[in-house]
Amino acid sequence: MRIAVLDSDRSQADLVCQVLSAAGHSCQFFDSGKEMLAQMRKDSTDLLIMDWPTGDLEAPDILRRVKEKMSPDAPAMFLVNSNAEDDIVAGMLAGADDYLVKPLRRGELVARVSALLRRAYPAQTGTEQLQFGSYVFETRPGRLLKDGSVIDVTQKEFYLALLFFRNIGRPLSRAYIHESVWVRETAVPSRTMDTHVSRVRNKLSLRPENGFRLVPVYSYGYRLEKLGAQ
Repeated sequence: MRIAVLDSDRSQADLVCQVLSAAGHSCQFFDSGKEMLAQMRKDSTDLLIMDWPTGDLEAPDILRRVKEKMSPDAPAMFLVNSNAEDDIVAGMLAGADDYLVKPLRRGELVARVSALLRRAYPAQTGTEQLQFGSYVFETRPGRLLKDGSVIDVTQKEFYLALLFFRNIGRPLSRAYIHESVWVRETAVPSRTMDTHVSRVRNKLSLRPENGFRLVPVYSYGYRLEKLGAQ
Protein backbone atom coordinates (compact mmCIF):
# COMPACT_ATOMS: atom_id res chain seq x y z
CA MET A 1 0.00 0.00 0.00
CA ARG A 2 1.11 3.59 -0.65
CA ILE A 3 1.41 5.65 2.50
CA ALA A 4 2.05 9.41 2.66
CA VAL A 5 3.88 10.72 5.74
CA LEU A 6 3.72 14.42 6.63
CA ASP A 7 6.19 15.38 9.34
CA SER A 8 8.55 18.32 9.86
CA ASP A 9 10.72 16.09 12.07
CA ARG A 10 12.87 14.25 9.52
CA SER A 11 14.25 11.71 11.99
CA GLN A 12 10.76 10.72 13.10
CA ALA A 13 9.55 10.52 9.49
CA ASP A 14 12.55 8.35 8.57
CA LEU A 15 11.66 5.97 11.42
CA VAL A 16 8.03 5.74 10.27
CA CYS A 17 9.02 5.08 6.67
CA GLN A 18 11.68 2.55 7.67
CA VAL A 19 9.22 0.56 9.78
CA LEU A 20 6.42 0.65 7.20
CA SER A 21 8.73 -0.17 4.29
CA ALA A 22 9.95 -3.22 6.21
CA ALA A 23 6.29 -4.23 6.57
CA GLY A 24 5.89 -4.17 2.78
CA HIS A 25 4.45 -0.72 2.19
CA SER A 26 5.60 2.09 -0.09
CA CYS A 27 6.24 5.27 1.90
CA GLN A 28 6.48 8.86 0.61
CA PHE A 29 7.75 11.60 2.91
CA PHE A 30 6.67 15.27 2.94
CA ASP A 31 8.00 17.94 5.26
CA SER A 32 5.34 20.56 4.50
CA GLY A 33 1.60 20.58 4.03
CA LYS A 34 1.87 22.69 0.90
CA GLU A 35 4.20 20.16 -0.70
CA MET A 36 1.86 17.30 0.13
CA LEU A 37 -1.21 19.08 -1.24
CA ALA A 38 0.63 19.86 -4.47
CA GLN A 39 1.63 16.20 -4.85
CA MET A 40 -1.89 14.97 -4.12
CA ARG A 41 -3.06 16.78 -7.23
CA LYS A 42 -0.74 14.57 -9.29
CA ASP A 43 -0.71 11.23 -7.48
CA SER A 44 -2.69 8.83 -5.31
CA THR A 45 -2.20 7.42 -1.83
CA ASP A 46 -3.90 4.77 0.32
CA LEU A 47 -3.26 6.15 3.80
CA LEU A 48 -2.07 9.39 5.40
CA ILE A 49 0.09 9.66 8.51
CA MET A 50 0.75 13.18 9.77
CA ASP A 51 2.42 14.74 12.78
CA TRP A 52 0.17 16.97 14.89
CA PRO A 53 0.50 19.88 14.81
CA THR A 54 2.11 20.45 11.40
CA GLY A 55 4.65 23.15 10.66
CA ASP A 56 3.46 25.38 7.82
CA LEU A 57 -0.36 25.07 7.85
CA GLU A 58 -3.07 24.52 10.46
CA ALA A 59 -3.25 20.77 11.09
CA PRO A 60 -7.09 20.42 10.99
CA ASP A 61 -7.22 22.41 7.75
CA ILE A 62 -4.58 20.36 5.98
CA LEU A 63 -6.15 17.09 7.15
CA ARG A 64 -9.52 18.10 5.74
CA ARG A 65 -7.98 19.29 2.46
CA VAL A 66 -5.94 16.13 1.98
CA LYS A 67 -8.93 13.90 2.81
CA GLU A 68 -10.92 15.67 0.11
CA LYS A 69 -8.35 14.53 -2.46
CA MET A 70 -8.14 10.94 -1.23
CA SER A 71 -10.52 8.06 -1.80
CA PRO A 72 -13.57 8.29 0.51
CA ASP A 73 -12.40 5.09 2.21
CA ALA A 74 -8.75 6.13 2.58
CA PRO A 75 -7.88 6.40 6.28
CA ALA A 76 -5.74 8.97 8.08
CA MET A 77 -3.93 8.83 11.38
CA PHE A 78 -1.89 11.40 13.30
CA LEU A 79 0.99 11.44 15.77
CA VAL A 80 0.67 13.39 19.05
CA ASN A 81 2.51 13.97 22.30
CA SER A 82 1.33 11.92 25.27
CA ASN A 83 -0.24 14.86 27.13
CA ALA A 84 -1.91 16.53 24.13
CA GLU A 85 -5.57 15.75 24.76
CA ASP A 86 -6.72 18.89 22.93
CA ASP A 87 -4.76 17.83 19.84
CA ILE A 88 -6.24 14.33 19.97
CA VAL A 89 -9.78 15.74 20.12
CA ALA A 90 -9.05 18.22 17.30
CA GLY A 91 -7.57 15.53 15.09
CA MET A 92 -10.47 13.14 15.49
CA LEU A 93 -12.99 15.91 14.90
CA ALA A 94 -11.13 16.95 11.74
CA GLY A 95 -11.66 13.50 10.23
CA ALA A 96 -8.75 11.31 11.36
CA ASP A 97 -9.44 7.61 11.89
CA ASP A 98 -6.81 6.90 14.52
CA TYR A 99 -3.81 8.36 16.33
CA LEU A 100 -0.52 7.26 17.89
CA VAL A 101 1.12 8.74 20.97
CA LYS A 102 4.80 9.65 20.76
CA PRO A 103 7.38 8.30 21.25
CA LEU A 104 6.39 5.75 18.63
CA ARG A 105 6.60 2.03 19.19
CA ARG A 106 7.37 0.07 16.03
CA GLY A 107 5.07 -2.88 16.65
CA GLU A 108 2.12 -0.68 17.55
CA LEU A 109 2.68 1.48 14.45
CA VAL A 110 2.58 -1.54 12.13
CA ALA A 111 -0.42 -3.06 13.95
CA ARG A 112 -2.49 0.13 13.81
CA VAL A 113 -1.65 0.82 10.17
CA SER A 114 -2.54 -2.77 9.28
CA ALA A 115 -5.87 -2.49 11.10
CA LEU A 116 -6.76 0.74 9.28
CA LEU A 117 -5.87 -0.78 5.91
CA ARG A 118 -7.86 -3.95 6.59
CA ARG A 119 -10.98 -1.92 7.33
CA ALA A 120 -10.51 0.43 4.38
CA TYR A 121 -9.44 -2.12 1.76
CA PRO A 122 -10.94 -5.53 2.55
CA ALA A 123 -10.37 -6.68 -1.05
CA GLN A 124 -6.63 -6.70 -0.46
CA THR A 125 -6.61 -8.15 3.03
CA GLY A 126 -8.39 -11.48 2.82
CA THR A 127 -12.08 -10.89 1.96
CA GLU A 128 -12.97 -13.64 -0.48
CA GLN A 129 -15.87 -12.10 -2.43
CA LEU A 130 -16.77 -8.54 -3.36
CA GLN A 131 -19.71 -7.42 -5.47
CA PHE A 132 -20.11 -4.25 -7.49
CA GLY A 133 -23.48 -4.31 -9.21
CA SER A 134 -23.47 -7.28 -11.60
CA TYR A 135 -19.72 -7.86 -11.15
CA VAL A 136 -18.46 -10.29 -8.51
CA PHE A 137 -14.77 -10.58 -7.62
CA GLU A 138 -13.74 -13.79 -5.86
CA THR A 139 -10.32 -12.86 -4.52
CA ARG A 140 -9.50 -16.46 -3.74
CA PRO A 141 -8.64 -17.95 -6.20
CA GLY A 142 -9.06 -14.82 -8.35
CA ARG A 143 -12.23 -15.35 -10.38
CA LEU A 144 -14.38 -12.63 -11.95
CA LEU A 145 -18.06 -13.05 -12.78
CA LYS A 146 -20.65 -10.86 -14.46
CA ASP A 147 -24.31 -11.80 -14.12
CA GLY A 148 -23.17 -15.21 -12.88
CA SER A 149 -20.94 -15.96 -15.88
CA VAL A 150 -17.17 -16.23 -15.54
CA ILE A 151 -15.11 -13.64 -17.43
CA ASP A 152 -11.81 -14.98 -18.73
CA VAL A 153 -9.16 -12.62 -17.37
CA THR A 154 -5.49 -12.95 -16.49
CA GLN A 155 -4.28 -12.40 -12.93
CA LYS A 156 -3.11 -8.86 -13.68
CA GLU A 157 -6.37 -8.03 -15.46
CA PHE A 158 -8.28 -9.32 -12.42
CA TYR A 159 -6.39 -7.11 -9.97
CA LEU A 160 -6.43 -4.15 -12.34
CA ALA A 161 -10.21 -4.41 -12.69
CA LEU A 162 -10.62 -4.81 -8.93
CA LEU A 163 -8.44 -1.75 -8.35
CA PHE A 164 -10.72 0.35 -10.58
CA PHE A 165 -13.92 -0.93 -8.96
CA ARG A 166 -12.55 -0.32 -5.47
CA ASN A 167 -11.95 3.28 -6.52
CA ILE A 168 -15.00 4.13 -8.65
CA GLY A 169 -14.98 7.84 -9.46
CA ARG A 170 -11.43 8.33 -8.14
CA PRO A 171 -8.64 9.23 -10.59
CA LEU A 172 -5.75 6.79 -10.22
CA SER A 173 -2.27 7.86 -11.24
CA ARG A 174 -0.10 5.65 -13.43
CA ALA A 175 2.42 5.34 -10.61
CA TYR A 176 -0.28 4.17 -8.21
CA ILE A 177 -1.64 1.62 -10.70
CA HIS A 178 1.88 0.36 -11.38
CA GLU A 179 2.66 -0.14 -7.69
CA SER A 180 -0.73 -1.76 -7.00
CA VAL A 181 -0.81 -4.23 -9.91
CA TRP A 182 2.74 -4.75 -11.15
CA VAL A 183 4.22 -4.46 -7.63
CA ARG A 184 7.89 -5.47 -7.93
CA GLU A 185 8.21 -5.13 -11.70
CA THR A 186 10.29 -1.96 -11.89
CA ALA A 187 10.22 -1.30 -15.64
CA VAL A 188 6.72 -1.52 -17.10
CA PRO A 189 6.32 0.33 -20.41
CA SER A 190 3.44 2.79 -20.58
CA ARG A 191 2.04 0.89 -23.55
CA THR A 192 1.84 -2.30 -21.44
CA MET A 193 -0.42 -0.60 -18.91
CA ASP A 194 -2.56 0.92 -21.66
CA THR A 195 -2.97 -2.51 -23.26
CA HIS A 196 -4.09 -4.08 -19.99
CA VAL A 197 -6.55 -1.25 -19.36
CA SER A 198 -7.97 -1.70 -22.86
CA ARG A 199 -8.40 -5.44 -22.28
CA VAL A 200 -10.18 -4.85 -18.98
CA ARG A 201 -12.47 -2.31 -20.63
CA ASN A 202 -13.37 -4.75 -23.43
CA LYS A 203 -13.63 -7.97 -21.41
CA LEU A 204 -15.82 -6.39 -18.74
CA SER A 205 -17.80 -4.34 -21.28
CA LEU A 206 -17.15 -1.12 -19.37
CA ARG A 207 -19.15 1.01 -21.75
CA PRO A 208 -21.81 3.69 -21.19
CA GLU A 209 -24.63 1.40 -22.29
CA ASN A 210 -23.66 -0.92 -19.42
CA GLY A 211 -23.49 1.86 -16.85
CA PHE A 212 -19.70 2.22 -16.59
CA ARG A 213 -17.00 4.11 -18.41
CA LEU A 214 -13.25 3.57 -18.01
CA VAL A 215 -11.53 6.74 -19.20
CA PRO A 216 -8.02 8.17 -19.34
CA VAL A 217 -7.21 11.20 -17.21
CA TYR A 218 -4.88 13.48 -19.13
CA SER A 219 -1.28 13.46 -17.87
CA TYR A 220 -2.34 11.46 -14.81
CA GLY A 221 -3.82 7.99 -15.30
CA TYR A 222 -7.31 6.46 -15.46
CA ARG A 223 -10.71 6.67 -13.76
CA LEU A 224 -13.66 4.27 -13.69
CA GLU A 225 -16.95 6.16 -13.76
CA LYS A 226 -20.34 4.77 -12.78
CA LEU A 227 -22.98 6.29 -15.01
CA GLY A 228 -26.21 4.72 -13.77
CA ALA A 229 -27.85 2.13 -11.54
CA GLN A 230 -26.89 -1.45 -12.21
